[in-house]
Amino acid sequence: MQELTAKELQLISDALTAEGLICKKARAYSNTLTDMDLAQCMTGIADEHEERFNSLLAIIGGGK
Repeated sequence: MQELTAKELQLISDALTAEGLICKKARAYSNTLTDMDLAQCMTGIADEHEERFNSLLAIIGGGK
């Protein structure tokens, strides 16, 4: 794989920060909602953002 530039690493870092925050907030919301359909929807959103987070992390060599 080709080396990433400093700009690319910064962009990935910014995206990791955003994806991590969205995931944490969606999980927090899913745990506080009383409507089970909405809670499941928020859990799904959190799962999708966690997958993106892990994919980005793998790009920079920190993934599973």
